[in-house]
Amino acid sequence: MAVLLGAGLAIAGSPSATANSPAQPVPNQVTDLETRGNKPQAANQSAAAGNRAYFVITAPADVAAGKTAVTGNGGTVFASYDPIGVIVAHSTAADFATKVRAVAGVQQVGATRTTDVPAAAANPAIPPSPSQTTPTANEISRYDMVNIGADKAWDVNQGSAAVTVGVLDTGVDDQHYDLKANFDAGKSASCAYGKLDTREGAWRPVGDHGTHVAGTIAAAKNGKGAIGVAPGVKVSSVRIAENPSGLFFPENTVCAFVFAGDKGIKVTNNSYYTDPWLFNCPSDRDQAAILEGVKRAAAYAEGKGVLNVAAAGNENYNLAGKSTDNTSPDDSTPVNRTVTNDCLSLPTELPGVVVVSALTSSNGKSSYSNFGTNKVHIAAPGDSVYSTVPGGGYGQKSGTSMASPHVAGVAALLASVNPSATVADLRGKLAAQAEDQACPSDSRCTGGTTKNSFYGEGRVDALEAVNGTTPPGGKTFTNDTNVDIPDAGAAVTSSVVVTGITGNAPSTLKVGVDIKHPYRGDLVIDLVAPDGTTYRLKNSSGDSADNVITTFPVDASSEVANGTWKLKVQDVASADVGYIDTWSLTF
Repeated sequence: MAVLLGAGLAIAGSPSATANSPAQPVPNQVTDLETRGNKPQAANQSAAAGNRAYFVITAPADVAAGKTAVTGNGGTVFASYDPIGVIVAHSTAADFATKVRAVAGVQQVGATRTTDVPAAAANPAIPPSPSQTTPTANEISRYDMVNIGADKAWDVNQGSAAVTVGVLDTGVDDQHYDLKANFDAGKSASCAYGKLDTREGAWRPVGDHGTHVAGTIAAAKNGKGAIGVAPGVKVSSVRIAENPSGLFFPENTVCAFVFAGDKGIKVTNNSYYTDPWLFNCPSDRDQAAILEGVKRAAAYAEGKGVLNVAAAGNENYNLAGKSTDNTSPDDSTPVNRTVTNDCLSLPTELPGVVVVSALTSSNGKSSYSNFGTNKVHIAAPGDSVYSTVPGGGYGQKSGTSMASPHVAGVAALLASVNPSATVADLRGKLAAQAEDQACPSDSRCTGGTTKNSFYGEGRVDALEAVNGTTPPGGKTFTNDTNVDIPDAGAAVTSSVVVTGITGNAPSTLKVGVDIKHPYRGDLVIDLVAPDGTTYRLKNSSGDSADNVITTFPVDASSEVANGTWKLKVQDVASADVGYIDTWSLTF
């Protein structure tokens, strides 16, 4: 059976001991630590002999000319994503790419596969709806939800049904007992083979991976089975895995991101890498076109207000120190090749994507999890995660595939309590609210307690998402204007004007701070109340780590809430400069 996360990122763990197993056998549920070697080769599929798929990349204004170039040089237009200038072309002509590259207005052309397009692309079958069983076991608090504070967050805010998280994966069982109430069919589809298919049920599973991911995000809190991080939000399925290969080709990914943007999905979870290349290198013309096409699609989704969350990968690989790859292409015969840091895993290493590494139950780095300085942004539980599988069942899986949906769920909580938040706001809040995790005794981990190559900004915090941002009845006031902090100079201030709060400030006033500075020990930070009273938040110290991104609790109950509050920051030592990026008060 194909391994998911682009056939390379998911690791299936042992099945959970439950009486509520699905009526039909569930793929991947009984395999321990699956690897790419378990995947059937795409060349063994029935294929339209010699028919290959290509990206033809143009400027959006030149799409019509690009389509003419395709049809005029022995190809057909299979699908087209006109707003981003990406055409999916099929051709049996060996010189198709060479000829189309020479046409004026065509920017890039590249093969998206190293094997033929499956014959099923012409008339894809709708996956059957799995036979269902009803769970009898009661919900319990599981380690992953406890570790990120989700079990406490549920008592505060379970998320809004106005927020939909799109699961870009192998499909989701929309009839599962724990998912059907939260499933958003109107924002679900199949993008297998690179063409949008909105027929009823096209989104259904061709493996159990996507259903497991969906349950971690939004399994209902109904007393039975499992509970997701955000059981009050909606989840949709955008199937990008093909059947039977289980592969996630570039055209499928482009289709999914564009669909997510057009449908108003708020968060996408991407627990895969785009096949057939583990890393796509710009020096290769085919891979360069893949890089550009998927990059444009992800940027299009973000431009429409979608936060994209992705798994870091399961190769125990330093993404900031690439050297070799012996697993690609995974749709034909892998070769040993040299790769460099400009070769990217997609969509994980694209700009704006929130990248998630995996944690053990004791909050250490999972043995398989990829890592890398400025590559991993945040961490979440990934080992033996219990969640939904098709047919009404439940099972355990391990992998960064399982870590990523925890973060997608927390992002959905943030979007629920901050409905006007931008994508940048959500990224910033995930980082600012994460629980710091210091490097272990492992030379591969570089950085400080607040940010490092294993855990990024730290472990995701579901409780802080709902309790530290906008608690029930609370209100947040933010100043996002940057203020430069002079080196060894006078203190600077940034103000927020608080209005509409009755009486005094709370004893649990939360001061959210995001200050960029390469040596945070130089900084003295104070909160100044409207009457001039000063509350010391941080003294100077010998702490050589960078940045101050945290939330300070302040007992401000003696202060009138309304008025102008100031954050005062002074650099008391020489040699480094920084700035106040953003700060907030939550009442």
